[in-house]
Amino acid sequence: MSVAATAPASADDRPTPPPEDTRTVLQRLRSHLLVAVIALGMGVYLTHGLWQQPYRHVIADNVGDQAFFEWVLAYGVHLLRDGGDPFFTDLMNTPLGVNLAANTSITVFAILFAPLTVLAGPQVTFVTILTLNMAASAFVWYLFLDRWLARNRLSAAIGGLFCGFAPGFVSHANGHLNWTAGWIAPLVLWWLLRLREKGRWLRHGVILGLLLGTCFSIAAEGLFFTALAGGVFVLAWSASRTTWPEARAALPTMLAGLGVTAVVASALLAYPLYMHFAGPQTFKGTGFNQKHYAEDLASFFSFSERSLAAKAGFGSDLAPNPTEATSFFGLPLMILVVVSLVLLHRRADRGRRATLRALAVVGVVFMLISMGPRLLYMGDETHIPLPYALLQRLPLFDSALPLRFALVLVGVIGIVLALIADVLLDRTVMPHPAQAAFASAFAFALIPVFPLPLLYRERAPEPKFVSSGAWQRYVPAGGTMSALPFAINVAADGQRWQAYTMARGGRQFRIPDGYFLGPSDGGAEEEGRIGAMPRRTDWMFLRAALYGHITAVTDDDRENARYDFQYWGISAVFLPSAITGPDGMLYHAALEIVATDLLGTPEKVDDVLVWRIEPRS
Repeated sequence: MSVAATAPASADDRPTPPPEDTRTVLQRLRSHLLVAVIALGMGVYLTHGLWQQPYRHVIADNVGDQAFFEWVLAYGVHLLRDGGDPFFTDLMNTPLGVNLAANTSITVFAILFAPLTVLAGPQVTFVTILTLNMAASAFVWYLFLDRWLARNRLSAAIGGLFCGFAPGFVSHANGHLNWTAGWIAPLVLWWLLRLREKGRWLRHGVILGLLLGTCFSIAAEGLFFTALAGGVFVLAWSASRTTWPEARAALPTMLAGLGVTAVVASALLAYPLYMHFAGPQTFKGTGFNQKHYAEDLASFFSFSERSLAAKAGFGSDLAPNPTEATSFFGLPLMILVVVSLVLLHRRADRGRRATLRALAVVGVVFMLISMGPRLLYMGDETHIPLPYALLQRLPLFDSALPLRFALVLVGVIGIVLALIADVLLDRTVMPHPAQAAFASAFAFALIPVFPLPLLYRERAPEPKFVSSGAWQRYVPAGGTMSALPFAINVAADGQRWQAYTMARGGRQFRIPDGYFLGPSDGGAEEEGRIGAMPRRTDWMFLRAALYGHITAVTDDDRENARYDFQYWGISAVFLPSAITGPDGMLYHAALEIVATDLLGTPEKVDDVLVWRIEPRS
């Protein structure tokens, strides 16, 4: 066996498998069900803080991303009810709008889960998708390993559960509905392997094309990484003298299937790709500093802050933030993987050795790429250049954060764990003392990286002024209104209130600013940035909310505000009784003082203060 079970030459040549008795089928189904229940239980365990009170609890380490994804989920309801463009909207960042194709807009999730969003709100839909993503990642990896690589279902379960709940993916569970969809990689690889089957290249090509077109809107960056990893693996595997004849024989069928895949995926993605690369409000890069978001060499051998090892005092703060701790496998696990690869290589036949070498090449290549343009060690940047220095300005690479490439190692390690577990569970291959030693090594490597539940905290409740629809008395149909401060990643409540209104249907209002990625000054060739370019007025409000800074308002400030409000087309602004910030509630009193000095005495409506904005004459 080389890559996986060799595909039969054709449907006619395929040997007839012996019929499975009822007991065998039931045993397989029980195994699948058990792994599915364990995976779902782990997903609920990680997210239970949000499930306790989804309307009031928020992920503590990434309030902004949760608000953005709740907005996208509500936008799915708006699309189904009122129509619109799935990849562009002016409901946010009015009047310029937001290119959703260039953001992580998870359109497929938004449409599929729209009924749940209508019934329970985007808050519940968010935690539902987050939980199911984590569980499905582990379960689909288990099915993949069971079908293609592992001989023992327990081995497949070990590898699958590791892939689904590895430190990097648990880290991304802090708000990322795109990156927690780790089930995409094994699903795509599954159908890629099936392309080798002669006589079925058309059907499998169509299925793979539909899969790629669907998953693009869920995790485009993850698809890019999967394609790169698959390409590196195939090149490394095909380079062996042992496997080259097999690769050459499979090449025509694979190319035919990939051609069909390209046609189907291109038809589905023509408009989304156009919008992503050339549509309005597109941009270059990501808006994030790639040097800052690069993997530290020491992080591969350290433990994340949300692991059992951290609870015992062995955690590390080498990640740029809690959401981007993408490696942190720990020294024991890294040693176990290297030793396992050596052991597997020694006892493998020539074809399997080629597979193991290719797997190791993928791991080393993506480990190097994840470390960015220069080597980082223990938080310090060295002068040692790395391969990413040559890649960082290339298309697609310029829009990726280097450290996320380390997530590919999760799949590599999961496969190695499944393969070595096969050996460990086979008493005819490994003597009992060696089995005991290796079992101890497994425990010593995996128990420390067992994840802790996501941290959560309270967030501001939706104002009655919004939920009751009282806001409609202050804004004309299609008009613009905003909470104070205007929405941005560190103060996204205004975006949340709009999202909850969209989920309920009926009249909508537009908002200025918002948390999204867009061009620096509205031009298509500009570098990306987080949110809109700040104007003097919204910066005045944001500074009061974030830092408690009370600006001495002048007539020039009032005149600038009139111009800014005219630019946004704002009819009213309101101040809720509490404002959610990145680390707790923001400075309500300071914001009220600045807003009153700038706009005059507010009107008390339900649980908010409202200022009507008169049109500029």
